[in-house]
Amino acid sequence: MGLDSTRRRFLVRASALLGALWARGAALLLPARPHAALPSVGASGAREAALTHGPFIGHVSTEDAMVWARCSAPGAYRLVCRGGGASEAIAVSTATAHEDGDLCVVWRLTGLEPGQRYTCEIESGSPGPLVATAMGASFVTAPSQSAPIVTRLAIGSCSREDAGSAAVWRRMAALDPHVVVLLGDTPYIDSTELEVQRARYRDFASVSELADLVSRRPLYATWDDHDFGANDTDGTLAGKEISRRAFIEYHANPSYGDGSSGIYTSFRHGSVEVFLLDTRYFAATEPSPADRDRPTLLGSAQWSWLTSRLRASTAPFKLLASGMIWNGAVRPGKPDHWETYAHERDALFRFIGEQGISGVVLLGGDIHRTRVLRYDTTDVVGYPLTELVTSPIHGDVIETANVPHPALVHDSGEPHSFLLLTVDATVSPPTLLAEFQNAAGRELHRLDLDATTLSRPTPRGGDAP
Repeated sequence: MGLDSTRRRFLVRASALLGALWARGAALLLPARPHAALPSVGASGAREAALTHGPFIGHVSTEDAMVWARCSAPGAYRLVCRGGGASEAIAVSTATAHEDGDLCVVWRLTGLEPGQRYTCEIESGSPGPLVATAMGASFVTAPSQSAPIVTRLAIGSCSREDAGSAAVWRRMAALDPHVVVLLGDTPYIDSTELEVQRARYRDFASVSELADLVSRRPLYATWDDHDFGANDTDGTLAGKEISRRAFIEYHANPSYGDGSSGIYTSFRHGSVEVFLLDTRYFAATEPSPADRDRPTLLGSAQWSWLTSRLRASTAPFKLLASGMIWNGAVRPGKPDHWETYAHERDALFRFIGEQGISGVVLLGGDIHRTRVLRYDTTDVVGYPLTELVTSPIHGDVIETANVPHPALVHDSGEPHSFLLLTVDATVSPPTLLAEFQNAAGRELHRLDLDATTLSRPTPRGGDAP
């Protein structure tokens, strides 16, 4: 009897140990959910949620990267970056969460290599106990600008925290873009009260499908009217400084305007440079740099920044992206579009032509329709300018925005839609393919452009002027 009792105890203990080892192995094999709160061991030993949102990948260059998250408590949090299967940390960054920043942090990693994948781990404290390993947050640094590669950008505007928008995020992820760009009304806020702004950004960042999308690829954004603070508004809106504060807290763009006003910025990935314009903060606040007798849209500081950066850009394709559209074909009574500031828009077109700037394509959102326009700007710019309008990610189409325009190539009112841009620099000349899709993957329209058609023709027997 004593031997049988000992054998039974041994078998029970062995069974329990095997069960624990199986459970641990299964847990390690389960896919990480980057949007879920991460476990941390506090001083008391109790497990607490370390992050409430994120981590999301922000601006990524050839050598640097930014990662955003919202923490559950004030304190120091350390991001550890590894790449290529290395066990040793390649880059480490520490950021401190404060109540007055709504507990949001942005880590900045430096000293990385171009075109390499890196994975992230987060530690609480400086240093402190490990929060999580293999949590699913990773990124690939931008390739060398001289490298002939294919770059995919998923672009959209006008989203809500609903099932239809979630389906778009899933479709974007399935297409595996290198970059995600949001053109505003992401989310809808319609207030400049700080707590309302923050609460709406928290709601938006809580969508698991969005979190999954941007935990593995960089997210860039500008705003439009609803996230700026009110429908069809301009820079005279009271409280716009508060909106800017919340936007900065909840994003990891490379820069924000001139450092004290506005949120305009730019980034380059491969053969495409994207200029994210701010068409709200400065609108109607000062005389236009293009015509001192008329109001500005961009403001003098942004105008100077944009013209300087355009002149310096060596990217084959240059995307001028704003929340509002570049023409006046909108629903009746809607005032906020580039046509209201035609003097400034036309001056920008003249500048592009005078400086011989090639590869410019216009992007817009806002109007809850998919549209393509081809402008007869050959005499001014040197080639026809193309405008790509993508909206909405959510389900509300505006039928009265189906307004005729002489430059209109395509119009469709399709809910849950977005734009996929594919820039291929492995061919000569480099090409840009624009594909408008819905959440189910149905193609709404496609357009092929190349670097030759987006440049001033070279006269026979000589160089271009």
